[in-house]
Amino acid sequence: MTSSELYHTKQQFILGAYQSVINLALPDPSSSDYIPTLLYQARSHIALHNPKAAIDIIPEDNANVALKAVVALARYIDAAGSSETDNLLEEMRDLSVEIEGDDAESTESDKAYVRVLAGTAFACAGEVEEALETLGADTEDLEAVAVIVQIYLSINRPDLAKKEYERSKRWAEDDLLLQLIESNIGLITGKDGYSNTNSFYTEQLGNPSLTSPHILTARGVTRILRNEIPEAKSDLEESLQQQKNDAETLAAYVVATGLGPAKKDESEESWTRLLNEHSTHPLVVEVSGKADLFDEAASKFVVPPVATVA
Repeated sequence: MTSSELYHTKQQFILGAYQSVINLALPDPSSSDYIPTLLYQARSHIALHNPKAAIDIIPEDNANVALKAVVALARYIDAAGSSETDNLLEEMRDLSVEIEGDDAESTESDKAYVRVLAGTAFACAGEVEEALETLGADTEDLEAVAVIVQIYLSINRPDLAKKEYERSKRWAEDDLLLQLIESNIGLITGKDGYSNTNSFYTEQLGNPSLTSPHILTARGVTRILRNEIPEAKSDLEESLQQQKNDAETLAAYVVATGLGPAKKDESEESWTRLLNEHSTHPLVVEVSGKADLFDEAASKFVVPPVATVA
């Protein structure tokens, strides 16, 4: 049975309160909560784009397969763009095979963590089929379902994401993660004018024990889609105060300032900041690509001479 402390840690992680999870005191190593809490803290570091910190908190002599998997994921994220990524993905494959062996000594919980972490790595690498196979087509692990849904949404298949969500409703309780999955799907599909998604985020932000810039950003994006631009800006500004260098929040803020009655200088300043601090963000890459295409087309256009009257 999950302790109240671990339950709280899991809820904080699910809602993106990553810094709060990191700040928690670790249980005694002899406690059954020790490894799950350590995993949530390491994953929180990864979510905050600090994979080295995730590696540093895992004991070097650990033999737990789930801890090995989170270290492998952190190393993979840290090595992005280098030649090491293939070897690290292979390490993930080895761990995935290890937990399926007849002589595997890992607990079912550890096996579930490995599948989620490996599936995440494969999805990041663009290996969609391998990620889905690793996570399991008929899985009854809600964290795995959440990753599967994100994969389907990322490849523009909200129909499959909804199907996976409906399947999980048959066996999952009215879990917070299940509600988050539903909200994520609603954010993509725009069902009922994003009302359910907006209500979910607002409800979570009303929790006095939660400090989650992630949820603030999510509600800010939802409000942009609902054309509530001043409210969206307010959420995003508050989120940036809590997490100053978050690329997704800054990108959303760029959109909000561009759509709202903001001063031109404010909009240009936020765009310049995103361009300088997060040059590989998809929004920057796409806009820069469109600008290059425009310049290329313009260079081929020959301005005709001014017509004169004979």
